[in-house]
Amino acid sequence: MLGIIVATIFIAIIVNLILKRFHLPTIIGYIVTGTIIAYIFGLHDVVNNHNLKEIAEFGIVFLMFTIGLEFSVDALVRMKREVFLTGSLQVIITTLIVVLISFYILNFDFQTSMIIGAALSLSSTAIVLKTYNENRDIKKRHGQRVLGILIMQDIAVIPILLMISIFTTNSGDSVLFIIFKTTVAAVILIGILYLSGKYLLEPFFTHVSETNSEELFVGSVLLIAIGASYMAHYFGFSYSLGAFIAGMMISETKFKHQVESDLIPFRNLLLGVFFVTVGMQINFIMIYEHLFTILLLLPILMILKYLIIYAIVRIDDTKRVAFKTAFSLVQIGEFSLAILELARSGNLINSTHAQILIVTIVLSMILTPIALKNLSKIASSLLPDDVMDTPATLAVDKDLKGHVIVLGYGHLGQELVRELKDMRNDYIIIENKILFYQMGKNDNEPIIFGNAAQKHILESVNIKKACAVIVAIDNQEQIRIVCETINDLTKNTKTIVKITKSEDKKLLEGLHLEHIIVDDEVVAKALVEETRVCSIDFSQNKIL
Repeated sequence: MLGIIVATIFIAIIVNLILKRFHLPTIIGYIVTGTIIAYIFGLHDVVNNHNLKEIAEFGIVFLMFTIGLEFSVDALVRMKREVFLTGSLQVIITTLIVVLISFYILNFDFQTSMIIGAALSLSSTAIVLKTYNENRDIKKRHGQRVLGILIMQDIAVIPILLMISIFTTNSGDSVLFIIFKTTVAAVILIGILYLSGKYLLEPFFTHVSETNSEELFVGSVLLIAIGASYMAHYFGFSYSLGAFIAGMMISETKFKHQVESDLIPFRNLLLGVFFVTVGMQINFIMIYEHLFTILLLLPILMILKYLIIYAIVRIDDTKRVAFKTAFSLVQIGEFSLAILELARSGNLINSTHAQILIVTIVLSMILTPIALKNLSKIASSLLPDDVMDTPATLAVDKDLKGHVIVLGYGHLGQELVRELKDMRNDYIIIENKILFYQMGKNDNEPIIFGNAAQKHILESVNIKKACAVIVAIDNQEQIRIVCETINDLTKNTKTIVKITKSEDKKLLEGLHLEHIIVDDEVVAKALVEETRVCSIDFSQNKIL
């Protein structure tokens, strides 16, 4: 066993080093590692080991715990539409459509159709939220929509498991008892976690922190995360649901940031184990034997989920947000694997059909991180203009010249505008996010709503007569597209671009940019400059 662990770590490092050269995420590396070791050591059956499954699932537990830290109870209440309306509609509509197809077209019995429909309505919490956490999309509008739907899907696991229990029960009285027991258990679980979080967590962590022991604090964090998960499991719910609620309770305390930093190493390590177990389920013999079915089923399922989610989100949001939300959730998730395995063991689904679905699910999960990595670029290419009902934009004098064009009115854009005002420079702002546009309008700024990647928008503000164009956009892929458009109009001779890291310069190669400001370099220079005026008085043990 130790040899297998060492080999797994070695293969994971080598595979990820290779994949990083192609800018592919580590999730793919872990899945590939799982497939390799499954064939080298013959571990395809080991993935069904109960203990290994539970260890792997705790990667998702810690992920949901850290997600919960970002969302207090008040934040969840504010997201009630995303969770309870959008999320519920997505699960119900997807399940119903798949049930109808399975029952009337594929001739499965009703129970099997219900199991398949429910399983395929779920998406991958582990992959999507891990990627969104890393690229910080979780706080953006589409990130909130995705999170809301995923939370509802996690809640939906409860009635799905209840449904499986009912299907395997013969007594009508037992069905009523199961429903009653589940309802009572849910009330008790939420009550215990809520009251503990409200009245016990703050004094508990305060007492622990007073010991000045990092080991005790980390141990306390693990106790809360694992304890809440176990409590949820004890009452018949998923581990991750309990962890998410516990995370929300801790988010109400002043210790949330310290808790998050202490838990991240455990989360990342166990998520790696989870993705390795996903890779172990890829069986090339099964793929070969049912290749046509899998290649037909995979795109059909992903397109179906995309259309359903896009239609639901588009009801009250923009095309861009609907596209990103739907595109992020087209895969089928890890809980689906557990549901199908449970249904197979209860003779609710044919073993061959279950294996075909499992391979299809794993393949959809493998494609997801690659798609999410290029999500913004794909959205910008397919939806260059996001049609919205906005007020008439600013009328620009055709003789205006010598002005500064600011692309983006986020935090940086607002600071730039303040500086330009102090210098009495003429300026015009272009913003394509309705929130920031409205802020600019409320501040009586000369702001235009539009996509800076469109030539006619830039030409409308006399870009060729401007003295400078400052690109204050956060999205690196969008910066490339905007700079390409500016290059066509002005050869980027007046363009000033802010990027976050030095490595991002590669994205702007070939655009003739001479004025690139790197956040990391500016901060580093400023910090080093401060050391010139900072001296240490060792005799008094203080900094002057």
